[in-house]
Amino acid sequence: MLGFAVVILVLALGMRHSFGLFLEPVTRALPGVDRETFGFAIALQNLLWGLAQPFAGIIADRFGSARVIFVSGALYAGGLCLAAMSSGPLSLNLGLGVLIGLGLSGTSYAVVLGAVGRYFPPERRSSALGIASVGGSIGIFCSVPVTLSLIANLGWTGAFLGLAGIAVIMCLAAPPLSGRAAPSGGEEQSLRQALLQALEHKGFLLLVTGFFVCGFQLAFIGTHLPAYLADRQLAPWVGGTALAVIGAANIVGTLGCGALGDRFSKKNLLVGLYLTRAAIIAWYILTPISPATTIVFSAVIGLTWLGTVPLTTGIVAQVFGPRYLATLVGIVFLMHQVGSFLGAWLGGLVFERTGSYDLIWWGSALVSLIAAALHWPIDERPLRMEPRGQAVEQPT
Repeated sequence: MLGFAVVILVLALGMRHSFGLFLEPVTRALPGVDRETFGFAIALQNLLWGLAQPFAGIIADRFGSARVIFVSGALYAGGLCLAAMSSGPLSLNLGLGVLIGLGLSGTSYAVVLGAVGRYFPPERRSSALGIASVGGSIGIFCSVPVTLSLIANLGWTGAFLGLAGIAVIMCLAAPPLSGRAAPSGGEEQSLRQALLQALEHKGFLLLVTGFFVCGFQLAFIGTHLPAYLADRQLAPWVGGTALAVIGAANIVGTLGCGALGDRFSKKNLLVGLYLTRAAIIAWYILTPISPATTIVFSAVIGLTWLGTVPLTTGIVAQVFGPRYLATLVGIVFLMHQVGSFLGAWLGGLVFERTGSYDLIWWGSALVSLIAAALHWPIDERPLRMEPRGQAVEQPT
C-alpha cells in the first residue's frame, strides 16, 4: 500500500511541478496568453485543488480512498489532454486550471496521506508519512528531464499528451488504497464534532494559517523560477536543472523531516524550516544571480520543499487522531492552495506590471518569518473524545 501511495504522489506532484517549463513555449504559441494568463491558469489549478480537497477527503474517509483516486486520476489525464488542444486562455484555464486542479484534489496529500496515516500506528506514522511524501520529491526530480525531453521532441502539445498517458497510471495504482477509516473504539465521533473540535483548537488554526505560506512560496518558485532565470540571461538548462535539484534535495529533506518528526517536536521543526527558507531567499536575491548561486539556492530550498508535509500532517494526526485525517488534512491544504493561487498568479501579475519579480521575492522572505512565528505557539498534545463528543487534552 505504501509503495502504491508513493507511485501516485510521484506522478501527481511530479507532473504538476513541471508545468512551469511550459510557460515559455505556450506563451509564445497561443494568442492572448502572456505570463499573467499562464500564471492565472496555474493559480486557478491550485485554488480548485484546495477547495475540492476537503470534499475529496470526506468522501475518502467515508467510502475509501481508491474510488476517489481513480476518478481524480481520470480528471487529471483529461485536463492534460485539453491543455494540449488549447487555442487560447479559456481552454487553457479549463484544462490546466479546472480539470487538473480537481484531479489533484484526489491524487495528492489529503487522500493519499490520509490512507497512509490511518494504516500505520502512531509510533511509525511520521516516518511512513515521510516515505509517502517523498514520492512527490522523486516526482519533482524525475519529471523535469522527462518533460524537457517531451517538449524538445514532441513540442508542448505532444508533451501534454505524453503526460496524459502517464497520468492514467494513477488510476491503475488506486485499488491497493481502498481502505477507509474505522472507529477507534468507544462512542463514534461524528464528522461535525470532528470539524468543530478542529476549528475550536487554536493550534489547528495556526497550522492552517502558517501552511498558507508554504503554498505561496512553492507555487511562485515552481511556476516562475525558470522564466526568472531566463530574464537574467541564463541558459535554458539552468531553469530545468534548478527544478531538478529542488526535487533531488527534496527527497533527502522529506525523508529526514519524517524521521525527525518521530523523535522531536514537529512544530519546532517547522519553525526551523520556515526560518531556513527566509534566510536562503534573502541570500539569493541579494547575491548576483549565476548558475552556481541558483544551484545552491535550489539545493537549500529543496531540503525544505515538502518537508513541511509529513510534519504538518503528523501534527494533525497526533492531535486529532486518524479517524477523519483525510478531511482535516484537506482543510489544512485548502489554505495551502489559497497561498499557491496567490503565489502563482501574483508572480505573473507583478512581473507584467513592474517588469520584475523583486517584490514577490521579498514578500516570500517576509511571509516565511511570519510562518515561523505562527508555528511556535502550537500545542501538539493529543486530544481524546469524552462520551458526549467533548474534546479534552491528553496528558503529555
